[in-house]
Amino acid sequence: MEMSMEGVQNAEPIKPKHSGFGVASFSISIAVGLLILVVFVIAGILQASTPGGMDQHSIKNMVIGLSIIGLLLFDIIAAVFGIIGLFQRERKKLFAILGTIFSLLTVILVIALIIFGIMKVKGAI
Repeated sequence: MEMSMEGVQNAEPIKPKHSGFGVASFSISIAVGLLILVVFVIAGILQASTPGGMDQHSIKNMVIGLSIIGLLLFDIIAAVFGIIGLFQRERKKLFAILGTIFSLLTVILVIALIIFGIMKVKGAI
């Protein structure tokens, strides 16, 4: 019984794969960021096209607000996926890092924009 070492010498080292959670985090954060941008553009167009501004209790405003809240929830899920991807062993971390950063930045910027809007309406700015 003689063992051959040919297959062992030619074997390439196993390269780690990208984290599935990281790729999901990155994909969701990019999609949500673009959709939030679209919702804000639509809200701006509706605001500009309505004389005297939009009614706070209109169905359009409610749909826009619920859309933003729903998208922010998806962005928080993307951040959680990114954090999970960061802790996976023997996986590449690039998409997990990018997904976490993009999703958290989007959440922070949208919340800051909402606070700015509320302050402007209340006359604090």
